[in-house]
Amino acid sequence: MSYIKGRGAQHNSHNRFLQNSYEIRDDFLNYCAMEDEKAEDNKTSYLEIFPKTILNQVKSPDTGFSYSMNPYQGCEHGCIYCYARNTHEYWGYSAGLDFERKILYKTNASELLEKKLRSNNWQPERIMFSGNTDCYQPIEKKLEITRKMLEVLLKLKHPVRIITKNALVLRDLDLLKEMAKLNLVSVSISITSLSEETRRALEPRTATIKKRLETVKILAENGIPVNVMMAPIIPAINNHEILPLVKKVSELGARSIGYTVVRLNGSVGEIFTNWVRKVYPDRADKIIHQIEDCHNGNLNESRYGKRMKGEGKFAEQIAIQFKLAKKLYLKEKESIKLDYTIFDKHQTNQMKLF
Repeated sequence: MSYIKGRGAQHNSHNRFLQNSYEIRDDFLNYCAMEDEKAEDNKTSYLEIFPKTILNQVKSPDTGFSYSMNPYQGCEHGCIYCYARNTHEYWGYSAGLDFERKILYKTNASELLEKKLRSNNWQPERIMFSGNTDCYQPIEKKLEITRKMLEVLLKLKHPVRIITKNALVLRDLDLLKEMAKLNLVSVSISITSLSEETRRALEPRTATIKKRLETVKILAENGIPVNVMMAPIIPAINNHEILPLVKKVSELGARSIGYTVVRLNGSVGEIFTNWVRKVYPDRADKIIHQIEDCHNGNLNESRYGKRMKGEGKFAEQIAIQFKLAKKLYLKEKESIKLDYTIFDKHQTNQMKLF
């Protein structure tokens, strides 16, 4: 099958929860081509779902947060390495193309959030916006679910951390500025490379590198604490960019930077391997073997404390580079701490009184 432009995954992997697998055969595709028909529709489709909860408790000890909330399932950004791809299988879809083309959205997310935060037994906790899929992916521009959730958080003065690859976060600058004044928000911008060519290959429908760098600068200028996540580091693709990237985002106002080493869990291993042999055929084996070198000969690592940073010689080299980069460019930066003491679950919306 030829390369599918504008998508990360190049096929639909088998859903391990389904008994049967249906694949489109090459001879059928050739027939469709001769008949001038399309075998598959590459457009994104959207489906409204109605969950009973929006906060997901995170028990993993190495994430740094207690709850995540995701107004969307699936992500049109199409990042080829995304660990969240596997969650789409729980919905009966593939972690491959389906993850990028079938987006589930939760219209009632803000109501669920407010109900939970106002409940008698709720105490302020570390919440991450987009612990799974990006809360500012393209459809958010139309649906504004994330914005409504931020309004709830501001009203009740509950802190939150946000991570995104999309410059759309600047649409909500008014809310973020008010939250920052109360020390209730920090924003992490994910930037895996300074190369637009690399960005297009790894993350085909994300904001451009230029836009993301501008976003870091604008957020910082408006007093909003900014972290940058260089995640993931992929051997032989972006590991050589650690020092220049940290230097650049520090100059733009980022106060901290984090990283993870790529791990290809579940179906992502198959999806990534298929992709890398199409996009980087000259060094595909090198990339795959160096990823394995970071995880004891495997593409995936599930052990807490090891899965994020990897181990072995290559992982050690990455860790040393980041330590040096922070020492050179982030030494004087302050850590980002939020205020969990002013949360008020009894706060009313004053505008409703008029």
